[in-house]
Amino acid sequence: MPRIARKKSPNGIYHIMLRGINRQTIFEDDQDRRKFLEVLKKYKEMSHFHLFSYCLMDNHIHLLIKESDHISNVIKRISSSYVYWYNLKYDRCGHLFQERFKSENIDSMRYFLTVLRYIHQNPLKAGLSPTIFESKWTSIHEYFYEATIVDVDYPLQFFSSDRKQALLLFKDYMEKPNDDQCLEDTVRIRLTDDEVKRYLFDIGVSNINMLQQLDKEERDSVLFKLKAVNGISLRQIARVTGISKSVIQRARE
Repeated sequence: MPRIARKKSPNGIYHIMLRGINRQTIFEDDQDRRKFLEVLKKYKEMSHFHLFSYCLMDNHIHLLIKESDHISNVIKRISSSYVYWYNLKYDRCGHLFQERFKSENIDSMRYFLTVLRYIHQNPLKAGLSPTIFESKWTSIHEYFYEATIVDVDYPLQFFSSDRKQALLLFKDYMEKPNDDQCLEDTVRIRLTDDEVKRYLFDIGVSNINMLQQLDKEERDSVLFKLKAVNGISLRQIARVTGISKSVIQRARE
């Protein structure tokens, strides 16, 4: 069956996801992550694309890019260079990334900002970081400190023409709890509210009043388990439990 052609973005901006083949790990340690960013910077300078955000997870990568050259050529150069280095380091051969990267077009300013936030919140929603600012391997820090690879001016202009005010509004927007699902890495199912309540009962929470009366540590442990269940959204957890989304989002085991 012929491959469906990738849809061209009218403004050249794409949300890209590169995933390890068979969902395997693509970053074994921080040296690997630093190398990928070096490669990304090298080809950004060579190809002259714009980069607005990135997130390096263990087995996949999110990028928000505006192409100059054709996006497929850009991603091929980046991935090939990193895989060559990775295979030498780990004495392996063959593919590392899933053959065809996933992409979606960014067709409005509103969705551009949604994806920008989604990428920065990836480690937070995965339970790997308590806040977006405690995640080391996203581009969020380039917005508040020295920008070495990310083009921060374009996104900030949507918040305010005054740089200081723009950063305050940007920070508030980036931290806002949400149920955004942009180019999801997994196929998601949806559980009903009754199924969520049944799950709570199965882990020892017989009713919502009981959950609300738990001490913070026990409550957060339950919320963390709920967040890890495929098919349950933050909005649904808040609705079922009566606990605010901001509290749910911060909950850690």
